[in-house]
Amino acid sequence: MMEKLRAAVAGGDVVGKEFAGKDGKRRYRLSACDDFRYEDPIDQSVTEKQGVRFLFADGSRIIFRLSGTGTGGATVRLYIDSFEGDPANQTGDAQIALKPLVEIALELSLLQAHTGRTEPTVIT
Repeated sequence: MMEKLRAAVAGGDVVGKEFAGKDGKRRYRLSACDDFRYEDPIDQSVTEKQGVRFLFADGSRIIFRLSGTGTGGATVRLYIDSFEGDPANQTGDAQIALKPLVEIALELSLLQAHTGRTEPTVIT
């Protein structure tokens, strides 16, 4: 799954594309995507392939990361962030607010097909 996401990022074909959740109410234009790396501010060491980021024009983002000691049996971590500028909408249920981005993440990654899971084991 991660290699397919990295291939999509490397190809650059998805930048500029518009995505929407299943209900189509809110649309997200992809402004950038990358396979990010960590640069340690203390010793300046660099660790490559820390995860794949999809960054949207409105400030929303989807990040896929593997955690664990290797790629076999690793845990897939999916991070979803969305910007909401209207204070009246900032106190609602996060799962409802993020649902379109979750649907987009599942579409991009084919996570369910790769893992056989239809729901997360942990939501934080």
